[in-house]
Amino acid sequence: MEAGVELSRAQFGRAFGQHQVTDELGAPLKASAKVRGPLRVHVEPVAAEPLRAVPQALPLSVLYEDEHLMVVDKAAGMSVHPGPGHPDGTLVNAVLHHFGVEAEALPTLEGNDVARPGIVHRLDKDTSGAMVVARTELAQARLSEQFRAHSLERSYLGLLMGTLPFDARTVVSGHARDANDRRRFAPVARGEGVREAKTHLRVERRLRGATLVRFTLHTGRTHQIRMHARALGHPVLGDELYGYRPRNDEIAAVIRDIGRQALHAGVLGFEHPVSGDALRFEAPLPECIAAALDTLSM
Repeated sequence: MEAGVELSRAQFGRAFGQHQVTDELGAPLKASAKVRGPLRVHVEPVAAEPLRAVPQALPLSVLYEDEHLMVVDKAAGMSVHPGPGHPDGTLVNAVLHHFGVEAEALPTLEGNDVARPGIVHRLDKDTSGAMVVARTELAQARLSEQFRAHSLERSYLGLLMGTLPFDARTVVSGHARDANDRRRFAPVARGEGVREAKTHLRVERRLRGATLVRFTLHTGRTHQIRMHARALGHPVLGDELYGYRPRNDEIAAVIRDIGRQALHAGVLGFEHPVSGDALRFEAPLPECIAAALDTLSM
């Protein structure tokens, strides 16, 4: 393989696993091999096995359902669709079982594969709350357009570290990969070619060592809320990627009890893609976050 071609960590892993990383003499190298000087290697990328979602009998909380779409309250800890490291046990697997169909029976957005049938948008694995799934191509296309136009109502509830010094604020920034950690996103300066991220925050309740905040999304960038919370110096409780270890023992205990990032997609409102009716759904606050509110109440 020629120099200058980008490979993901997963592609390198597969190449090492199938002995496709070799030295100049053609001898296979192990990923654990110690390099004590300049070394020229040859890498033959190994294509990933295509993922395909299959029906699975998994718990599914349905908020609304008709012949065009379904709105669910996704549980925390459940990935939205199969991917590397989680080939099943996802929301898509549960939805297929609920509908009693195979993946090919649901529409797939252009650029996606059969591992993502019916998907219009996503929530992070450890974020709970309201999501809409499309059952027909028409519903998927029209819902996707609403997401692109940011014409939906979407609000989240989150517990943030510390006491916020304001009652409400709108945060607007650029959105790009964090140069210090490619798993994260950073609120970079806005400019040509940089996507905008806009989040409105409103304090709902001040607690001991934490603040309950309602987030309203004006754009839908990956990790947008978590990114902006970190930038404000008040990360989401339990967020291992964007947060930090609390010094407050009570907050540390609450985070252990919640067991994940304290972020919940509480409200989802949109125009029905076929009837045009205004629909609005509320996913109840999970017990773990409700219990944290009781514990930290002043």
